[in-house]
Amino acid sequence: MYQVLYRKYRPKKFSDVYGQDHVISTLKNEIKENRISHAYLFTGSRGTGKTTCAKILAKAVNCENSADGEPCNECEVCRGLDSGTIYDVVEIDAASNNGVDNIRDLREEANYTPSRGRYRVYIIDEVHMLSSGAFNALLKTLEEPPAHVIFILATTEVHKLPATILSRCQRFDFKRIQPETMAVRLKEVASLEGMTLEDDAATLIARIADGALRDGLSILDQCGSRSKNIDSQLVSQVAGLAGREVLYKLSACISGKNSSFAMELISELYQNSYDMERLCVEMINHFRNFLIVKTVKKSRELIICTDDEYNSIVESSKQFTLENVIFSLDLFQNTLTKIKAGANSRIEMEMSFIKLCEPKLDTSQEALLERISQLERAVKNTNTVSIPVIQMAEDKPKREQPPQKNSVSDNDNRESEDTESTEKEELPEKETAPAPQPTPVNPDSQIQEGISEFEQWAEFLDIIHKKDIALFGVLSGAGAHFDSGRFVIDSTNPTIKQFIQIPTHLKAIKQAVYEITGQAYKIAVSKPKTRPSQNRDLLEDLINRAQNNIKINFE
Repeated sequence: MYQVLYRKYRPKKFSDVYGQDHVISTLKNEIKENRISHAYLFTGSRGTGKTTCAKILAKAVNCENSADGEPCNECEVCRGLDSGTIYDVVEIDAASNNGVDNIRDLREEANYTPSRGRYRVYIIDEVHMLSSGAFNALLKTLEEPPAHVIFILATTEVHKLPATILSRCQRFDFKRIQPETMAVRLKEVASLEGMTLEDDAATLIARIADGALRDGLSILDQCGSRSKNIDSQLVSQVAGLAGREVLYKLSACISGKNSSFAMELISELYQNSYDMERLCVEMINHFRNFLIVKTVKKSRELIICTDDEYNSIVESSKQFTLENVIFSLDLFQNTLTKIKAGANSRIEMEMSFIKLCEPKLDTSQEALLERISQLERAVKNTNTVSIPVIQMAEDKPKREQPPQKNSVSDNDNRESEDTESTEKEELPEKETAPAPQPTPVNPDSQIQEGISEFEQWAEFLDIIHKKDIALFGVLSGAGAHFDSGRFVIDSTNPTIKQFIQIPTHLKAIKQAVYEITGQAYKIAVSKPKTRPSQNRDLLEDLINRAQNNIKINFE
């Protein structure tokens, strides 16, 4: 009968175990010096060799011809344990035998002496699945077992074990097997099976296995069923992965803001039965490589790939900033969480790429911060560092110099007396400049074409708050725009019209506008509903202007 590779090539002695040297050396020394503990705890992720080492340890402590802490695999005990004819080693699945009665039966059975070897060894796999009552029933026996009994507990979730259990065991943590170490083992197995495994394919399998050699051997077994000549393309097809070329195309779509092509690629992958969850994981790993390249000096040591692929990663990473990479990683991580929670995987992946290719569609805080960072970078790279505040009409009226005979006090007096003047006067370019001439208030002014937004309303309110607290309360919740030389306040509050007609409030508004814009304007009031709607993304407009090196001054 055919035996799958991970069972066929399961290690028979400690020297065959890969990637766990820190565990193997300790266990072998304990056996050689006859310092065997009564209870061991093996913990680590799946496929790292916990159960395998437990079985080798059970053979080694009972072996009649043990040498250097290794079982001989030739004596009657070793052969009997391998074939299952000797029952001194008992393997228990705690997932299905997790009750108090099961542990009570184990305690009673442990009192019997071994039939052939020196020790009765109980291997309890997935021990974290035991109930609280079962743990309590095991405590006393685990602490003071009979001299001929050894307990070996194995688990992938050590945090679920009670502290009373942990304190009674000698703990060994099994590490994830490094990709380069796993690739060596995969090539050895492939050679023994008459397969040709390319280096790129071995590296890809090791990366997919994520530190679990059992998973790596299972993928190799599946690839061998398709062809004896195994390359990276075959591995991608068997594992349901998007090829590396597709990943680079998708990342290029993100950097180039090409959402249409990204959607076409995802549709093609979906039609070819590529798993969208696996695609999301691959994109996370892909951008993780970008992150390593941008943050680590010796990044080559942390990225398991060929030299050609590493060069491709370096070149592709130049299309992104560190902020872009982190934001993309965070978005894909959230997408993976939603997919695992049961959301439609294809739709979630499509939404993720749309958000990355069209930032203005993503209204999350992280997306807004990323767009602001993009604006900052674009402005930094622009020769003239300025931010658009007001876009006035092309033909602005020239300013007139104020009469030289007027003093500051004269201007102040005229402010309170003449509110019907329609002429605009230029203020001197000094901080101590007199207030601008009053202009008539037109509460019924209507918005006309050629308007421009007043982008600094918050700063305007800050100045008003310092000058006129009552006016500040009335203006809260309003807005403003410029229209043909007028500063038009947009609000549905009817009291604003009365406030504007009071000279002191009018003067405060004029001075605040002048401090921000450097110009004097007529003041008007309008209702927001009379304004035409403008469906434009202001932040996107700022980014485009800065990236195109458009010189825009604070005027």
